[in-house]
Amino acid sequence: MLQFISHYTDKHTYLDSIKMALEGGCKWVQLRMKDHTTEEIRPVAIEAQILCRNAGATFIIDDNVLLVKELNADGVHLGKNDMPISEARKILGEDFIIGGTANSFEDVMRHYNDSANYIGCGPFRFTTTKKNLSEILGANGYKDIVNSMRANNIDIPIVAIGGITFNDIPTIMSTGVNGIALSGTVLRADNPVKEMERLIAMVGA
Repeated sequence: MLQFISHYTDKHTYLDSIKMALEGGCKWVQLRMKDHTTEEIRPVAIEAQILCRNAGATFIIDDNVLLVKELNADGVHLGKNDMPISEARKILGEDFIIGGTANSFEDVMRHYNDSANYIGCGPFRFTTTKKNLSEILGANGYKDIVNSMRANNIDIPIVAIGGITFNDIPTIMSTGVNGIALSGTVLRADNPVKEMERLIAMVGA
């Protein structure tokens, strides 16, 4: 599973980044517009959702539970300082995907018990696309979390995130995680569409 998280750069808008990811074959997109109001996010989300639906891709909005419900997006991703997953589930019901950010096995266990559908786990290494970074996990951190999950019979998809590049993928996937989430490594490439195609060939859609 490969997830693309939208990012704004001096070369690409949020929608540009999503278009390129989809063109490269990505089937899971998260619209992440931190520090923007709902009024600013809504028109971008509407366009992004159309693009994702046309491409047969899952469309997730970061943080904004009420906008997810309003637009009938596929789901929401909630960070550590966002609405609790249990509260979001009460608002959205069972038909929406809810993902949660985790940095430890304790985070994973809490999200699992609160009915999350997947975990965004990281960061793998330092990344400039996110503020207030948690403790760096590295490959060994993922191994420890996956081993603890298995020991406690916790079965929920784990997606590694945070500064991941193409060359990191074999090592990360060998830890037992289920997928990779990317942003910067795609958008910094000379040809983001080709880079996404290359990444999907390595990870799978």
